Amino acid sequence: MIELYHFALSTCSQKVRLVFAEKGTEFLSREIDLLAGQQHDPEYVKLNPKHVVPTVVHDDRVLLESTLIIRYLDDALPDPPLRPADAQGKYEVERWLKRVDDVLHPAAPIVTFAIGPRALLLQQPEEVREANLAAIPNPKTRAVRRSVLEHGVAAPEFAGAFRVFLETLDDMERELADRPWISGQGFGLADATLLPYVLRLEHLAMDPLLDRSARPRLADWLARVKARPSYATAVEAWAAPALVEVMRSNGKAVWPEVEPLAGG
Repeated sequence: MIELYHFALSTCSQKVRLVFAEKGTEFLSREIDLLAGQQHDPEYVKLNPKHVVPTVVHDDRVLLESTLIIRYLDDALPDPPLRPADAQGKYEVERWLKRVDDVLHPAAPIVTFAIGPRALLLQQPEEVREANLAAIPNPKTRAVRRSVLEHGVAAPEFAGAFRVFLETLDDMERELADRPWISGQGFGLADATLLPYVLRLEHLAMDPLLDRSARPRLADWLARVKARPSYATAVEAWAAPALVEVMRSNGKAVWPEVEPLAGG
């Protein structure tokens, strides 16, 4: 049995669970509560020194980095394949995976923590919040997290990170003009990778960005992803409705401040 250490709403956990579901492969769930700081537990850090999820353990091998994990799973569990067979198709998928790793994923915690769980974290005892901040190993990441928790969408880092999301949505809209899926002719690794970030905007009540009137091809893509059995298994089953509702409520409250950044 493959073990998966993950968190319900983690973008990187969602994409790995989506690949498991598309492959029809079960895993032994080991949930790590990121909001409670369980990723900093010394026993978990022995597995993942970066204090992040997901982590996969397969045949006593510890696998880190979600993009490397989904490539590994596509090779280790080859049916059905989630990458095109041709070299150009593979290149297009890899281009998106690299873009997410290098550009979109670093922006995601900024947008997320400036809006979604910010109020919950600010309600924690100060010593708990400070301990969890201090445990973030990367000093730059630690400083940015403190900034967005303190200032919300007014944090100096927010506008640039939000722009990264807008550019990603616009590029997805353009690419979907000549293919049914971001990965090509079939749902694949690029779709599984991008879905959690699009869904994060929905969970933050940034609904106008995903509306059919604004980005019709993206809206259609999202509806088709949600109609796949893998979505119910990998995303909906773990959705934590109470937390999603808190995030959406906080998003609705700040939308008037965010809307001008969206060109609204």
